[in-house]
Amino acid sequence: MRWCRRLQHASLGEYKKEAPGPDEAVVQGPRHPSEHKMGSWRNVDVIIENRLYLGNITAARSSRSLTERRITHIISVCTDPIPAELPESGISHMRIPVEDVDYADLLIYLPSACRFIDNAMRSGGAVLIHCVQGLSRSAAVVAAYLMYAHRMNATQALEMVRRCRSQTWVNPGFQEQLVLFELCQYNPSPTNGIYVNWRHKIQRRL
Repeated sequence: MRWCRRLQHASLGEYKKEAPGPDEAVVQGPRHPSEHKMGSWRNVDVIIENRLYLGNITAARSSRSLTERRITHIISVCTDPIPAELPESGISHMRIPVEDVDYADLLIYLPSACRFIDNAMRSGGAVLIHCVQGLSRSAAVVAAYLMYAHRMNATQALEMVRRCRSQTWVNPGFQEQLVLFELCQYNPSPTNGIYVNWRHKIQRRL
């Protein structure tokens, strides 16, 4: 398995060894995407060579971009429509209709998203995960998949995503949900006590 170029010089095992433990705070790089120069932003970046991509809605709507990367599966982590969700596109599509706000419940969708990605990759497919800007919602889903597939913690997964797509900035609410995803043993559900307690906490804040 080939990771993005920034990760190819170090093995996954070496990287995981150097990363902080699961009880440490989630630490990202730049605190806000405005710290990046717009001219350096890309519509799509490689996470796993020929298998997993992270991008924005422009990449998801570009037939050329999808064809060049041989995309067979797409996860849209937003409500904006894309041509590929139509059956005639021939692309398998999953939608996660959440807004990029701290209190949005992305957590409950993560198990099905991880299974969707895993099944696509096992069948030889290539997956694009996108939101509107490719910075927060979709980056959180990619991080969740890395946690699910490689049993790394949230800090490690977010750092790997940021090394592949430097402008990512996952909002604090989604960072917390990634930590909870691990605590729920990658399977949050309406009957899981950790998930239920978190939902009650969110409801009290609203």
